[in-house]
Amino acid sequence: MTKRTAFKTAILCAGLIVPLALTATAAWADPVEDFYKGKNVSLIIATGPGAAYDFYGRAVAKHLGQFIPGNPTVTPQNMAGASGFRAGNHLYSIAPKDGTVIATFNNAVAFYQVMGQPGIQYKAENFSWIGSVPQDTALVAVWHTTGVKTIEDAKKIEVVMGATGAGGNFAGHVALLNSVLGTKFKIVTGYDGGNSINLAIERGEVSGKANTTWAAFKSITPQWVTEHKIVPLVQFGLLKDPELPNVPLLTELAANDEQFRMFDLVASTVAIGQPFAAPPNIPQDRLAALRRAFDQTLRNAAFRADAAKLAAQVEMNPTSGDELTAIVKRTVETPAALVEKVRLAMEVKGAKGGAE
Repeated sequence: MTKRTAFKTAILCAGLIVPLALTATAAWADPVEDFYKGKNVSLIIATGPGAAYDFYGRAVAKHLGQFIPGNPTVTPQNMAGASGFRAGNHLYSIAPKDGTVIATFNNAVAFYQVMGQPGIQYKAENFSWIGSVPQDTALVAVWHTTGVKTIEDAKKIEVVMGATGAGGNFAGHVALLNSVLGTKFKIVTGYDGGNSINLAIERGEVSGKANTTWAAFKSITPQWVTEHKIVPLVQFGLLKDPELPNVPLLTELAANDEQFRMFDLVASTVAIGQPFAAPPNIPQDRLAALRRAFDQTLRNAAFRADAAKLAAQVEMNPTSGDELTAIVKRTVETPAALVEKVRLAMEVKGAKGGAE
């Protein structure tokens, strides 16, 4: 081979290698990373500012982006209203189905659907479930001046309880106790979230609230706990808070098997924790990436340090997207007869409007 021929051959080989290298690079490119690079992901929080859900939503938003391929900016956005229905409806029907909008709402998102709450336009089983922050048991608690120390006392003394809408668990948990156990709680609706109800308690407008964890009380209103101003009456959950061993679980108050099954359905929402989801039918590779990023976020030391500010111990193992999907499916498949009994029991009768 002459030098001239050898040179031509080398040029030809180089010409072949470059396209092959470019093809290999393209083959190894991450389409999820390419999609998210330089983008903004909106994280909708279905409560007003200051509540525990808002705190965790913002904590996740602060850290999530570093674990999503392409490292997009994650921006929290409050969308309070209708006990979370507004955010759920927006995520389901309006938000783009490309993985650039996700949301967090309360753990009763599937339960509300099963109960047939008016205003719901989503099907919870169709959301693209990402994962969940584990949640403590929810309490029904009253102000120390009411004279009510137990559920038995609440059967004799009327206590005014603050709530959001008639369809949410702030009202529904209280209505259930009235209907099944004979308590005399009076429900005042119209507040825009747990923080507003707290202010109403301090102003003397109402004297108690439901659907709030002990950790939230300790963080948001710590003086209520240290000064024994708030009295927990019953725990809506599967396990007792370790600091409240003498406060009964809802299921422990059941007088028969039917009541137990009703109470268990209501309490099972705690298994959902604080869920995070994307709209239905987002690309599967992006959903998988969001799930991995969420899992890494909850295991991240910086996130856990932020969570500790809420006086809460976040479990090392967050609820996975697959587990959430299974829990929601089980909830929406609850036998209709049992659902109807619970629905009627949680129907708010004679509630008065409060704050707008």
